[in-house]
Amino acid sequence: MAATVVVCPRRGAALPAAALPLLRSATDVLAVPGLDAGAAAGAVDWTGTDPAELADGTVLLVPAGHPAAAHPGAVPPPSGHAALDAVAVMDRLRSPGGCPWDAEQTHTSLLRYLVEECYELYQAVEDGDRTELREELGDVLLQVLFHARVATEHDGAPFGIDEVATGLVDKLVGRHPHVFAAGETVATAADQDRRWDELKRAEKQRESSVDGIATVQPAVALAAKLTSRTAKAGLPADLLPADDGAGAALFRLAASAQLGGGDPEAALRTAAREFEARVRSAEKAAAADGLDPHALTAEDWRRYWDGP
Repeated sequence: MAATVVVCPRRGAALPAAALPLLRSATDVLAVPGLDAGAAAGAVDWTGTDPAELADGTVLLVPAGHPAAAHPGAVPPPSGHAALDAVAVMDRLRSPGGCPWDAEQTHTSLLRYLVEECYELYQAVEDGDRTELREELGDVLLQVLFHARVATEHDGAPFGIDEVATGLVDKLVGRHPHVFAAGETVATAADQDRRWDELKRAEKQRESSVDGIATVQPAVALAAKLTSRTAKAGLPADLLPADDGAGAALFRLAASAQLGGGDPEAALRTAAREFEARVRSAEKAAAADGLDPHALTAEDWRRYWDGP
């Protein structure tokens, strides 16, 4: 029986590393005509041939998505190969002859889309919608690719997606010495959380416990993050905002939820979405009775608040 190797059709002559032992011992290498990876072997049109009928020692090179790619034991392309296609598409859109709109964008002009896509991803997770989750993850990935592509054009300090990915790899490896280096162990997730903070603090050379907190995040999330950081630094809870203003009161509520192990931003979002659902339900019930949902009185609202 022939062995099957799945090749990304847009990666030229690149082959999965796991396929090398098969290729070294192959007696024949067949490929779908036009597949670059098989050109050196003399591509043979084997369309319609049952791979099970081919002799042992034969290796079939097929593109991802080809029916033979689902053959049991097929060597798949490396995980992440499709991300290279996304990089290539983004480069094409941004390059001369590409899309005029994409070519005009800057880091600043793209910010609104970054925020929107992150919130849409957040909602897909909240809703448990797997289809939306996959799509919104792609939209967030697009923002990363777009910003990285724009960054290659900077006059003084250019960088690209490879530098972004390399920096991420270095960060993950450096902050997980218990996984990637010998001599250190972490027993629990809580231990890792503390160790991560220690390594990050040393790496960033932070002078304050609140250095590095993004102050542009939603206010409830910001209050929670400040509370979390200062609690780890040993700040007594009685030093949290305590005046009579609405802001201080809201801060104390967020801090209380955070210190209690909750997520005040998520809790408020849940309450807000439940309120939204009840509003819609009441309006729908009123409309079913012939009322204008945009002209309800206080009495109407109370009547339909818990359903018809």
